Amino acid sequence: MPLPPRAVIVHRATELTELVAHHGTRQQAGFFLAGRGRDLAELDERHRAQQEALATVSAAVPLDWRRAVAERNDLDRFVFGPEDVVIAVGQDGLVANAAKYLDGQPVIGINPEPARNPGVLVPHEPAAITELLAVPNVAARTMVAASTDDGQQLIALNEVYVGHRTHQSARYWLGSERQSSSGILVGTGTGSTGWCRSAWQERHSPLTLPTPIDPALCWFVREAWPSPATGTTNTEGLLKAPDALTITAESDLVVFGDGMESDTLTLTWGQRLEITVAPVKLHLVV
Repeated sequence: MPLPPRAVIVHRATELTELVAHHGTRQQAGFFLAGRGRDLAELDERHRAQQEALATVSAAVPLDWRRAVAERNDLDRFVFGPEDVVIAVGQDGLVANAAKYLDGQPVIGINPEPARNPGVLVPHEPAAITELLAVPNVAARTMVAASTDDGQQLIALNEVYVGHRTHQSARYWLGSERQSSSGILVGTGTGSTGWCRSAWQERHSPLTLPTPIDPALCWFVREAWPSPATGTTNTEGLLKAPDALTITAESDLVVFGDGMESDTLTLTWGQRLEITVAPVKLHLVV
C-alpha cells in the first residue's frame, strides 16, 4: 500500500530568533539593534508575518497527509522521500537552498512578506496554499551540476562559483586557455536574474541569457588577468546540454552553489571539474 503524501514545510530562522539566540534576551537584542539605528519592532513584525504564514500553511495540509518541518540549516541532513510535497515559506533563496537535495518532488514557494521579497521562486501568498496543494501546476526549471574527477558532485538552482577560497587569484585551465581570475560563475536561466545577470550587465555582454526552462547555462569569468602566461580570450559563453565546461585547477579551488559557502567541493592542483546542465530539475509549482 503506497504511503500518503508528506508535506515538508521548509523555513529558516527569522532575524529576530537568531538575534535573541545570539544575545540571550530580547532586551539585549533590542539594545544591540538600537546602537545600529534599528528598531526591534521591525523584526517583531517580520517574525510575526512568517509565523502567521507557517500557521496558515500547516492548517491547510490535509488531515490524511503526513507532515514534517525542516529548518534551512538542517537540509543537508534531512531525508526527502519521493512522495513529499515541499512547501518553502520564506525568501526566494530558500527554494534554491532546498532544490539541490530534491529529485523531482514538487516545490510550492510561499512568500510571507510580498512587500519585501521579489517572489521569483516564492510567488504565492499563504492564503493560496489550499488550492495549490489540491491542484499543483508544475513547471520544470533547469539546474546546474558540477562534478570533479574524484567523484564529488554539487547541484545548484541559480549558479555555481569556482574560485579561490580567499580573495587571492584563482589559477586554472579553462578548456585550452590558462587563466588567472577572480573566479568563474556558471548559471541557469533562474540564476540569470541574480549574480550572473550582474556579471552580464557589468560587461555589457551581447549574450542572450537563457530562460529558466532552457536546457542551457551561461558562464562568465570574473576579472580575468592578462599576462604573458594567462589569457583573457575565453571569458563568457553559453553551454547547452549535453556539453560541459571543463576546468583544470592550477591552485587550490573551491566550488559552491547558490551562495552556500558552507557546502563546497574542493579542488587541488591538477584536478579536473566539469560543469553541465544537471540531470535533475526543480519542479516548481506556479
